[in-house]
Amino acid sequence: MTAVLTRRPGLAKIRTARSPLHLVCLGFVVLVVAGALLASLVAPYDPNAVDLGNALAGPSAEHLLGVDAAGRDTFSRLILGARTSLLGPLGVVLFSTLAGVAIGTAAAWRGGWLDSVLSRSTELVFAFPGMLLAILIISIYGEGLLAPVIALAIAYLPYVSRLTRSLVLAERERPYVSAYLVQGHSALQICLRHILPNIAPVVLAQSTINFGYALMDLAGLSFLGLGVPALTPDWGRMVFDGQTAVQQGYPLSAILPSVLIVLTVVAFNVVGERWADHVARRDR
Repeated sequence: MTAVLTRRPGLAKIRTARSPLHLVCLGFVVLVVAGALLASLVAPYDPNAVDLGNALAGPSAEHLLGVDAAGRDTFSRLILGARTSLLGPLGVVLFSTLAGVAIGTAAAWRGGWLDSVLSRSTELVFAFPGMLLAILIISIYGEGLLAPVIALAIAYLPYVSRLTRSLVLAERERPYVSAYLVQGHSALQICLRHILPNIAPVVLAQSTINFGYALMDLAGLSFLGLGVPALTPDWGRMVFDGQTAVQQGYPLSAILPSVLIVLTVVAFNVVGERWADHVARRDR
């Protein structure tokens, strides 16, 4: 007799919860991502084109958002800076999610000494601040995007692995897992085909929240001059470069990227938390 297997709603059955705030934030996220993808087509000027004779000029028909202290078009740098500002957090989230899911799943399924070793290892990472780890790696390998991305991905990994471990432990107790084991399915098949798709909505919701925090951390590193190279358009770097302009009474080139960082972080957090709440209600 073939057992009847039941599964929880997966990604296909998740529907976005509708609320004004959530829809506004979701629309803003889509707008920022679209701007980053189409930056080369949208940006009217070379973001590194210097015009010292036009430095700190205010908004005009030629320069919609003015120019910075080096005469570079602020709008072009904001649009092209979205690429770097989003690419870094994306790398952090991808690496930390893939590695965290693998570690958490292995720890929950195998248990025993492997669970103890992996759990203690992730707890050690918790004890080391992510920003401090990023600064340490940057001091060794120099400026660039790769070093802080790797450092922050390691710092974010324990959050994903611990969440995955708890979800897999709960999922493993469900009847369909025992039924698949009786039918001769391997642990790898059960995890890849059934358990991971079931927990994917929760993990992806947490990863969306992590994206916002990673964006903020990377922008902070760029503001400290430890992130991307000086000529690379980046929101955090723009705030750093705009400090002198603020002191001279021209704050626009520093305020605009700061506002974009805040709004983007808030938007990703709202979307992620709303998604997580919706998944939790569906699973009750």
